[in-house]
Amino acid sequence: SDAQLERTNVKIENTKNDKVFTAKGEMIKFEGFLKVYLEGTDNEEEEQAGLLPNLTVGDNLTYNFITATQRFSNPPYRFTEASLVKQLEELGIGRPSTYAPTISTVQKRGYIEKGQNEGVERNYEQLTLVDGTLYAKTLTEKTGSDKNKLVPTDIGNIVNDFLVANFSNILDFGFTAKVESSFDDISEGDENWTEMIKDFYTKFHTNVEDVKENAERESGERILGEHPKTGKTVLVRLGKFGPIAQIGAPDDEDKQFASLNPDQNLATITLEEALELFLLPKKLGTFQEEEVVVANGRYGPYIRFGKKFVSLPKGENPMSVDIDQAIELIKAKLEADAPIAHYENLPVQKGVGRFGPFIKWNGMFINVNKKYDFDNLTDADIAELIEDKKKKEQEKVIHNWEDVGIRVEKARWGRFNVIKGKIKIELPKTTAIEKLSKEEAEQMIEAKTPKKKNSKRKTVKKK
Repeated sequence: SDAQLERTNVKIENTKNDKVFTAKGEMIKFEGFLKVYLEGTDNEEEEQAGLLPNLTVGDNLTYNFITATQRFSNPPYRFTEASLVKQLEELGIGRPSTYAPTISTVQKRGYIEKGQNEGVERNYEQLTLVDGTLYAKTLTEKTGSDKNKLVPTDIGNIVNDFLVANFSNILDFGFTAKVESSFDDISEGDENWTEMIKDFYTKFHTNVEDVKENAERESGERILGEHPKTGKTVLVRLGKFGPIAQIGAPDDEDKQFASLNPDQNLATITLEEALELFLLPKKLGTFQEEEVVVANGRYGPYIRFGKKFVSLPKGENPMSVDIDQAIELIKAKLEADAPIAHYENLPVQKGVGRFGPFIKWNGMFINVNKKYDFDNLTDADIAELIEDKKKKEQEKVIHNWEDVGIRVEKARWGRFNVIKGKIKIELPKTTAIEKLSKEEAEQMIEAKTPKKKNSKRKTVKKK
């Protein structure tokens, strides 16, 4: 039969002073199956874990030992993908088919990212009192690790705060679970979907229009202090391309901007750290008669060498990089970019990108699958990869009007693309693509081409 346990908080006073000890655990009120389980358990620690002896108010206790362990406040708990799915299940939010796409979407939009911090070891003290003798020892624990945890980004925090402030009724676990339940009822024919959508959208649309008209736009702005030399305001906020530091108030005419490093965020960066960002770009020296500069950009810190850009290793402080380190990185980049072969008198390079290993030839990026030994590609392998790619590219092309730089290609899902330079127009699969003329394609491109803005500027009279 089931065991009966009682969650108990025990306060233990002592006769020496006014200090009070506490113990938390569970007392067994009825053993049930535990009687058999505990008798068959060899591990004494497992047998006693979380269990308190049966106590009553006023009992006199004799201690065997007392342990005091140093504790630190911990950062907020972060979900892994698995623990987040479990939490969603418990809240009744989403369904098995939607968990993976939901997590993937918020990652792609930059609202969360997988942590990379391995954490650091720190010491803590533990005191143990045994038979009147106090023993002390120093132990270590790992702290600050967020590796493979889902960590909110600056833009994620700002978007979340904005939504909570303006759409609190939508960002409610109960509301979301209720909608999921309604979807289930609709799929089973127990609820009318038009009525359900109407009831939701009428209120939601009114809320959206009100927010569009009246809500202030969030930038996560945080004032850090003043510049020590100029006295200008120093702040951090979210910019068009990510978190930035700014010298100068929002209404100042002359403002300076610097991107935050990937390991910095709006909530914790200090004034000193922000000011350090403005020391970049910094000239380190020259190499092969080209200027070498360390700088910070949209995608993080990098080395600029002539017209080449070399990313710094993750976690590397750009301010600590010297010319020798920069030259090592440049040499590694030059070696990695060096041609591994030539095909039809054009260089072949290789690399590893977002979608795996590839070779680059004549402006084409060609994926290298597991059929090939990427580290030891032969001339025959390279020729086969390039010819296969050329054949596929040729099969994709339906029209190619070289005199006007327009081509028509097959696209996914049976659709078609009309392409000129960076302009791409997708056509439905019902299009009679073989009958499409050059003139019609030119008209499509012309309609899609952005109009040139008037370069004339208004002149403001000085008062």
